[in-house]
Amino acid sequence: MRHPESEMMSFGYDPQLSEGSIKPPIFQTSTFVFKTAEEGKRFFEVAYGLREKDPAESVGLIYSRLNNPNLEILEDRLTLWENCEAGAVFESGMAAISTTLLELLPPGSVLIHSAPVYGGTDHFIHHVLPKYGIDALAMYPGETVDTVKGRLAEHGWENRVAAVYIETPANPTTELICVKNAKSIATAFETGEKEVPLIVDNTYMGPVFSKPTQFGADLVLYSATKYIGGHSDVVAGAAVGSAELITRIKTLRTFLGNMGSPFNSWLLLRSMETLAVRMERQAATAEAVADYLKAHPKVEKVHYLKYAHERSEREGRILDEQYSSFGAMMAFDIKGGEKQAFQFLNGLKLFKLAVSLGSTESLAEHPATMTHADVSAEDKAKHGVSEKLVRLSVGLEHPEDLIADLEGALAQVGA
Repeated sequence: MRHPESEMMSFGYDPQLSEGSIKPPIFQTSTFVFKTAEEGKRFFEVAYGLREKDPAESVGLIYSRLNNPNLEILEDRLTLWENCEAGAVFESGMAAISTTLLELLPPGSVLIHSAPVYGGTDHFIHHVLPKYGIDALAMYPGETVDTVKGRLAEHGWENRVAAVYIETPANPTTELICVKNAKSIATAFETGEKEVPLIVDNTYMGPVFSKPTQFGADLVLYSATKYIGGHSDVVAGAAVGSAELITRIKTLRTFLGNMGSPFNSWLLLRSMETLAVRMERQAATAEAVADYLKAHPKVEKVHYLKYAHERSEREGRILDEQYSSFGAMMAFDIKGGEKQAFQFLNGLKLFKLAVSLGSTESLAEHPATMTHADVSAEDKAKHGVSEKLVRLSVGLEHPEDLIADLEGALAQVGA
């Protein structure tokens, strides 16, 4: 079996089916022509689950809300990074998250989730899911099965758990969650009639530096806008995992209509060819940036995976087991508060003051008033999303130029 980096160039695509084009063309069409009425009937029978697909039978193209060559090639290639059975691509990361949670959480159920999570995810969990009678319990790093069970019992929720959702490293603090421990918590609530899947948001480190399915994750989600797209020119999301779960999620996606478009799928196919080299270069540069910030007198603390061993023995162990790199995401506490953080952000020239992450250009933002603005004040305080916290996403610029930009911006603090 070849490495995923090699397969990103050609896997799942036969040039002879597209006039010899070395790259897949953009199949910018809404519908596909059947050769015969009998063929159309067969395609729909498989698409709607009216019969099982024959082993030698290929899935027929029907309509781009159901399937499209660009979308199918992309989904096939995404599965290679974690050796998963199936994948699904969406028009945004939030579409992947919301569709997955709506499919796996019946009305009246309970979701256990890590904290903190991305602001959009936090809003969906606490403001949208309750409309369907779905409750949520925050699970904190290092909690055991017994601790979680005890807190569920306080609410009378022990028998309602339908899924466990974690985001690791946490956005924006980079705090680490043990996937194996989260899986043990999910398994503790399973019965003979009910499975409790573990869902992992792997946007920060995957799919190159982290493969949660190796540690028990049933589904892995991505904002494909970030590293997978990596050029700030496409918004997309993805899910990979077991064929059974992905089939369920794709079925709901069909009726919500939030599948990836042909053009966006084509853009992501292009970007995935350079995914590994981009992420490796960004991580190397980020390490130099983090070391500079850690030594700066106006910086109180740097939240970066390289320093996980300094944070706790638990996080150091998780780092060594789950990750092959420190990644290119970090945050830091500036000495002071919002005023000093804004002085720094307004002083940047090369770093762009914008939300998002994982792109070729370096970005900086203020989580407390931007990406996590909707998170409650209590939760912000609990999870360290303070007024002095600044988040950085390191891109492909030269490290010396990025450090010089940081130096100039930090000089503006208190000036």
